[in-house]
Amino acid sequence: DVQLQASGGGLVQAGGSLRLSCAASGFTIDEYAIGWYRQAPGKEREEVSCISNSDGRITYADSVKGRFAISSDNAKNTVYLQMNSLKPEDTGVYYCTAGYDVVCSMPYVDFWGKGTQVTVSS
Repeated sequence: DVQLQASGGGLVQAGGSLRLSCAASGFTIDEYAIGWYRQAPGKEREEVSCISNSDGRITYADSVKGRFAISSDNAKNTVYLQMNSLKPEDTGVYYCTAGYDVVCSMPYVDFWGKGTQVTVSS
């Protein structure tokens, strides 16, 4: 049974940090692209970051470059998203995804995890 379990969300003040975890089960992430998406109230879901475990490629949305860092621990079958210098506009539900590809765009996503709420207060 394939599962993606996202955790680590919470309430933090602007300028603070959080680390999200995405623990995969039922498959091994080393040949998958693992992504983080977020959805703010009233807005469309957007791709925040992606790591392609097959070739090491990493991408970030322009809005989070220099503040967020994605990493993968294949031994733990877990991907992390370190979020620093958080802003109120980072607020939303964060989802992790997995796709048997090198990109994390929605058409290539095979699995979605349940989200974790991140709230950044001003």
